[in-house]
Amino acid sequence: MKLQHPFARSLVTVRSWPFVIDLGVAFFSLALFFGVLHIARYWLGTPSPVVPISHSPSALPLYAFYSVVRIGIAYLLSLAFAIAYGYTAAYNPRIEAWMVAVLDILQSIPVLSFLPPVVLAMVALIPGHQLGIELGVIMLIFTGQVWNLAFSFYSSLKSIPREMSEASRIYRYSAWQRFWQLEMPYAAIGLVWNSIVSVAGGWFALMLCEMFTMGDRNFQLPGLGSYIQSAADSGDVTALLSGIGVVILIVVATDQLLWRPLIAWSDKFKFEQVESADRADSPILELLRRSRLSSLPGRIWTSLEEPIYRHLARSRAAQVIRPIDDDADKSKGALFFWALAVAVLIAAAWALVQAITLLRAISFADMRHLLAGAFATFLRVNAALLISALWTIPAGVAIGFNPKLARIVQPVAQVMASVPASAFYPVLLMGLLQIGGGLGIGSILLMLLGTQWYILFNVIAGAMSIPSDLREVTRLFRFTRWQRWTKLILPGIFPYLITGMVTASGGAWNASVMAEYAHVKTGIIQTVGLGAEISSATDAGSFPIILLATILISLMVVTMNRLVWRRLYRLAETRFRLEG
Repeated sequence: MKLQHPFARSLVTVRSWPFVIDLGVAFFSLALFFGVLHIARYWLGTPSPVVPISHSPSALPLYAFYSVVRIGIAYLLSLAFAIAYGYTAAYNPRIEAWMVAVLDILQSIPVLSFLPPVVLAMVALIPGHQLGIELGVIMLIFTGQVWNLAFSFYSSLKSIPREMSEASRIYRYSAWQRFWQLEMPYAAIGLVWNSIVSVAGGWFALMLCEMFTMGDRNFQLPGLGSYIQSAADSGDVTALLSGIGVVILIVVATDQLLWRPLIAWSDKFKFEQVESADRADSPILELLRRSRLSSLPGRIWTSLEEPIYRHLARSRAAQVIRPIDDDADKSKGALFFWALAVAVLIAAAWALVQAITLLRAISFADMRHLLAGAFATFLRVNAALLISALWTIPAGVAIGFNPKLARIVQPVAQVMASVPASAFYPVLLMGLLQIGGGLGIGSILLMLLGTQWYILFNVIAGAMSIPSDLREVTRLFRFTRWQRWTKLILPGIFPYLITGMVTASGGAWNASVMAEYAHVKTGIIQTVGLGAEISSATDAGSFPIILLATILISLMVVTMNRLVWRRLYRLAETRFRLEG
């Protein structure tokens, strides 16, 4: 009889893990391949702008698949655009102020304002295929995701410690090396946390974009947004709760399979002198690290990366050490600046002519009504912003600083933030109607659902990025609570807080289109506000009203940008910049 060592069984189990993980990765890749084939067949088929929506639970898996694909593609486009836009704005002083102002305007314009031009352009660009309609919806979801990512990346680049930038120049890093080894790592924490809120914004936009009316044309695509809207319009509470339940399941799965591993991975990019004893962890990330298949792209990238860096190190540009504020670098952008200025002026002149043609149809009564709506929505937006900041700042700092609390509260907060606020709108509206409340005050509550998470997650990212050694210093010198907040916490989170406040303001303006105007079973309920004007004008196909309402939003946003946000960003870059 052959005796087995008592630890042999556990050893076999440990060694078998990589095979099991590789098998799971292989099945996931195979499912992804067949999913791409299915989407390709559907999108390249004949266009079907109106698809009957079934309330059967058996239709939910397919609807969920379509919605996740739309949000996923829109997120990847958003991330690429945000990095390119933020990088250009941060390193081109001639156009920086203009780019930040344009970004602030675009992120405040409600999704429905983009709806007519984007959908009509995409349908005309790709006629005869479902792809045109789908790209129109994806681009609308893109407008609900991209802006806070761009603000986050721009703010991170502007707050890179000067000594780190100088070190990259002294070691003659090329622009490619500086991007991958300094700028992207430094921005990683902010990008990950803002990605969670961006995807939540994508779900919000999805509820508006999968089922809408534009003049005499109806669009109704298969997806969870259409399913939830259709169930709410018909008063089918069972289907409504089923749709919201599926959204929550998707959000929980995304949190566990994607966001938690990314948070744990990005923790290694924390800027500190000593390693923190409390680090984020993720069982999924640990499993993926054991997989040979999932680590294959990393090994390929590593084998390609070193030869590229050696080649760049031998280039002529790497032989000279230039200071950060080198005038030669600025002069290179002069030609690009003037070419861009001419192109913008031509586009602005054409847009102005088209706008004047449209705005001739606006009457004095329409103008007065829109101005009253602008004042009402402006008050609601700022009220929602203030209420959000009052609880999210202390809560975000507590989550970012306390590992035990973070393990409990952080996953719950991520799930709540990722579940689209628009999914709860029908339920909240039913509750408001039952208690006899109107949308005048109730719309502020609805706006809170779309704004508070931008501030909370940016504050969490800011608190987590504060170096552990600085926190230890405050304990050693026995700072009072007031001193810790004024000398460490508020200065440390300030750049992230401003990013959160700016993007939350845009989220509130976006939420106004659903918070101030809603379709219910008994008809339409609305209150005075620009969001209600845009929604009703979209239903009626009144493009002049949509244009004028969008112009009013842009004027208010530009004013706030010039008077408040631009000055606070400058303060974050100078006084509250983390330096060694």
